Amino acid sequence: MSSSSDQDAVALAARTAHEASIKRNPHPDFKSVEDSRPDWEEKSAWHYTKTRQPGWQWGQGGSDGGASLERKHVEIDPHEPGRPPTFNYKLLISAIVPRPIGFLSTLSGDGTSSNLAPFSYTNMVNHDPPVFAIGISGGLATAKDTLANIASSKECVLNIISEHFIEAANATSVNAPYGTSEWALSGLHKAPSTFVKPARVKEAIFSVECKLMELREFDSRAQPGKKSGTLVLLEGVNFWAREDAINEERNIIDPSVLRPVSRLGGITYGRTLEGFELLRPNFSSVDGAENSKDLLEKASKP
Repeated sequence: MSSSSDQDAVALAARTAHEASIKRNPHPDFKSVEDSRPDWEEKSAWHYTKTRQPGWQWGQGGSDGGASLERKHVEIDPHEPGRPPTFNYKLLISAIVPRPIGFLSTLSGDGTSSNLAPFSYTNMVNHDPPVFAIGISGGLATAKDTLANIASSKECVLNIISEHFIEAANATSVNAPYGTSEWALSGLHKAPSTFVKPARVKEAIFSVECKLMELREFDSRAQPGKKSGTLVLLEGVNFWAREDAINEERNIIDPSVLRPVSRLGGITYGRTLEGFELLRPNFSSVDGAENSKDLLEKASKP
C-alpha cells in the first residue's frame, strides 16, 4: 500500500502535468516581457465618464455606426471531434469577461488544514438570501484543497480581491500539495469570522461568511464517466466591509476604495478605474420617441 506522501507526490505530479497542458503563459520569457512594459500607474484614480453615446435614441442599435455589422463570424462546435476540452476553457475565459474573482478561505472538516485560493468562475445569483455561485474544476471523488474543505466543513469565506494585494492573492494559486498553507506562502493575514470557522482575509475590503447550500457535479462530454467540474452554491450569512469603503446606510461600497481586480483571458487581469452611469429606462419614454409608432409596430411582431 502506498504511503500518504507517495499519494501526495503523485497528485502533485498530476496537477503539474495538467497545468502544463493548458499552456497559460503565452510568453517564452514572461519576466522580460513584463520588464518591457510601463510601470504600474499608482496615481490612476477611479473616475466617472459619460457613456459612449449620451444622445442614443430608441431603435438606434449599436453605437459604432454599423461597423460591427460588417464583420463575419465563425461557428465553433464545443464538442467537435478532436477538439480538446482545454480549447473551450481558454476560449470561454477570454470571452466571458471581466469576471469577479472569488477568493475563498476554507478549513477542512477536522480543522487541521486551511486553504486560500482564487476562483474566477464566481458570481452572485441572488440577494434574499444572498447566494453566490463558484465553479471548481473536478468532481467530489477527486476533490482537493478548497472543494474538499467545503464538502467536509460546509462553510467558507468569500473575499473580494483588490489592487493592493493582487500579487499575494495570485500566489495562492500555486499548485502546492494538500495541507500546505497558502496563508503562510502569501503573507496575507487572518481575521476572525463570526459565524464560520475559516478566517477572512484581513487585507480584503469586502468579505462574506458563507454556508454551503448545494454541490452539483457536471459530467464530462469529452471523457464520459468523468466529473469535469462542480458547482458550489453558497449562502452569505455575514458581511464584512472596511469602514472607509462603506456608506452611512451600509448598502454601497465605494469603487474608488475597493479598486477591484477582475479576471480576463489566460493570465491577464483587469483594473477597474472608470465607470459611467446609465438610467434604467421606463417603457413610457418610448412614446416620446420621434419614431415611436414605427418602433411599437415592429416590437409587436415576433
